[in-house]
Amino acid sequence: MDRRSLFVASCFALVVTSLSFGIRAGILNDLQGHFALTDSQISTIAATAFWGFPISMVIGGMLVDRLGMKPMMYLAFLMHLGGILLTIFANGYMSLFLSTLMIGLGNGMVEAVCNPLVASIYPENKTTKLNHFHLWFPGGIVLGTLISFVFTNLGLDWQAQMGTMLLPLAIYGYLFSKTEFPVTERVKSGVSEADMYKNLFQPLFLFMMICMLGTAITELFTGQYIDVLLHSVSENAILILFISSGVMTLGRGLAEGVVKTLKPTGMLLGSAVVSTLGLYLLATQDGGMLFVSAAVFGLGVTFFWPTMIGFVAENLPNTGAVGLSVMGAAGMFAVSLYMQAMGGYYEGLVGDMNDVEAGRTVLRTTLFMPIVLSAAFAGLYVYMRKRNAA
Repeated sequence: MDRRSLFVASCFALVVTSLSFGIRAGILNDLQGHFALTDSQISTIAATAFWGFPISMVIGGMLVDRLGMKPMMYLAFLMHLGGILLTIFANGYMSLFLSTLMIGLGNGMVEAVCNPLVASIYPENKTTKLNHFHLWFPGGIVLGTLISFVFTNLGLDWQAQMGTMLLPLAIYGYLFSKTEFPVTERVKSGVSEADMYKNLFQPLFLFMMICMLGTAITELFTGQYIDVLLHSVSENAILILFISSGVMTLGRGLAEGVVKTLKPTGMLLGSAVVSTLGLYLLATQDGGMLFVSAAVFGLGVTFFWPTMIGFVAENLPNTGAVGLSVMGAAGMFAVSLYMQAMGGYYEGLVGDMNDVEAGRTVLRTTLFMPIVLSAAFAGLYVYMRKRNAA
């Protein structure tokens, strides 16, 4: 087993996942205009990726121990390929809906396999390596938004932008086909499948799963919908996503020192507090301060997703691959529901106020998420200090 090759291949797979978010965030307005879609329809299309994601994450998490990681990655490859091609050749709302669903299914399968894979090949350094792996999510969004911005200014259409995803897709498909996979950590340690499912009902796991709903909405809803919400505030609203994702990429690359200094619970508490400030600034600032706000928000959400996964992998290892998948699936499912609700809410607001105030109102409404998380993670910080001292 060559763990470096496995890690590199996993990163390319995550690049495809993140490109789908970054490029789609940049082309939502183009899709809406080209196919004459309503605000509710475009929000449903955006949310569909978040439906497919949890479905395949849960199914993948349940099957990865039985079928092995390699067949599951082949399935992710086929889902990605089909979704990309169907988007490129879309002819209306339904084809866009189905293509986004397929890409979401592929994205979820990548997470279902690669999270336990990284935890298995780096058992001594789980949270740090999961942060390094997940830096390619905002990193890919940086690439995706840059591609969308440059291609749009060059007059290249959204089909060409989606086509760029085929290159990292081919790379990860090739690398995984040449590499041997390990068994998952749960199988290696001899924990039974029954015990794995039983551990999902531990109070600490249930608490973390509930918190995952808020961390995912704070990070992913804001990022995926930012161009729609703030395009009336700034002509280059997609650059807000570019800046916040760039900060996240850099932060996750430097995660090792942060993990050693703050520990996962300190990272989560700090992230909640800073993301509260960042989201407030995005909802209230304009001009150059809007881009400063994006950097603050990006710093706030930097460690949310990988540290939540890493905390469970380190402190609740007997939940196995299913535990990691349930965490991600819960987060993505919450985002899909919230995105649909906010799409309708935004559409209703536009009838009563201008686009600027409507977008800012949606962001202010979302502000309660990181505020509640700040209190929850403060409690977790105190609890884990007492448990570790015992």
